[in-house]
Amino acid sequence: MQIDHSISNRRQFIKSSALVATGASAFSLMPALAFSREFADEGINLIGPKEGFSPQIGTLVSMMAWMRMVVLKSVEKLTQPDLDVLFDANSNTIGALLMHLAASEAFYQENTFRGLSGPKLPPEFYKKWGAASNLGPAARDKIKGNDLKYYVDIMTEVREATLAEFKKRDDAWLMQVDPKLFDGKPTNNYCKWFHVCEHESNHNGQIKWLAKRIPGAKAGGE
Repeated sequence: MQIDHSISNRRQFIKSSALVATGASAFSLMPALAFSREFADEGINLIGPKEGFSPQIGTLVSMMAWMRMVVLKSVEKLTQPDLDVLFDANSNTIGALLMHLAASEAFYQENTFRGLSGPKLPPEFYKKWGAASNLGPAARDKIKGNDLKYYVDIMTEVREATLAEFKKRDDAWLMQVDPKLFDGKPTNNYCKWFHVCEHESNHNGQIKWLAKRIPGAKAGGE
């Protein structure tokens, strides 16, 4: 799975372990997402504990919610053809990158909630998420022809499952350590799930770069 870790060994770990709507504004997309329903009154810009979660898990969830808002803002006006634009033979489409974000989160669900990775993952996981996890040729071949709602719905479904599991757990679970993960070093569940948030930030940069190069895209902005 080609998840962009800041250190190369992380990418190798994920690859070996997992192989793994419409839009006027980001806020018009967000009501479909679980986090927006839960945090609408409190404010999306308030990072910190959230009702229904332990303090540290709630803080993590608030960061994940804010980052998802940013990703949706980057794609809010893209059409189905836009999502399928391939910049060059080595690129991934924006649609594939959105699916990749869902696949990455689904992997960490298996890893942290069920203790599964690599050969322990069920065949259904590879069938559903293999192309999106690995990106590259498989994703270019299989992930296309879908509108934005299709990807947002999948991302929402995965996120809702994450939030439901987070509500069952506490800060002690979040701090539990996997003795040998990223770079072969001890890695706790907090780091794993913070990586899910950081991963969206990383690919959001790619998405914005690609969106500016869609034929007919307006220049300017970030």
